[in-house]
Amino acid sequence: MFDLQGLNIYLIGMMGSGKSTIGPLLAQQLGYSFLDTDSTIEKLVGQSVAEIFQAVGEAEFRQTETKVLAEVSAHIRLIVATGGGIAIERENWNHLHQGLVIWLDPSLDLLVERLQDDTTRPLLATAEDLHAKLATILAERRHRYAQADIQISISQNLTSAEIIDRIITAIPTVLKAPLATPD
Repeated sequence: MFDLQGLNIYLIGMMGSGKSTIGPLLAQQLGYSFLDTDSTIEKLVGQSVAEIFQAVGEAEFRQTETKVLAEVSAHIRLIVATGGGIAIERENWNHLHQGLVIWLDPSLDLLVERLQDDTTRPLLATAEDLHAKLATILAERRHRYAQADIQISISQNLTSAEIIDRIITAIPTVLKAPLATPD
């Protein structure tokens, strides 16, 4: 396979892109541990992400998210599913780029299909037109997501195993070769 030398892998992308589904499976395949930043924040604060948004607002949630990411990035051998908005904050990229960043990028139609009955997403709570709201959020974030080391386009017919195969195939294309040791 390849040697990641303990490098963390950060999964970024829109809500509903499959980060929390793919993450544990990828971790198992690579012999890594899995961590979801949203779940970590929920445990830390004792509230769901939606409750945190409602109680303190998005700005304070993003500050907590940055603190959690900073702590997580100090560890090694982790697959990290990040919240969809983590890529917004420039400061977070300092932490993300300490590892390998993979953008899971499903089509907008697939996101709508996955999220149409999801009532847990605070940014979608007031959306009258889910497609339009997701398109707006994606347009705001796309340039940040595009800073990832790897982009994995996801179509409706791809299985989790096929997505993981694509990730595994793409990783060696962006890894720097280890420094040669002198003889």
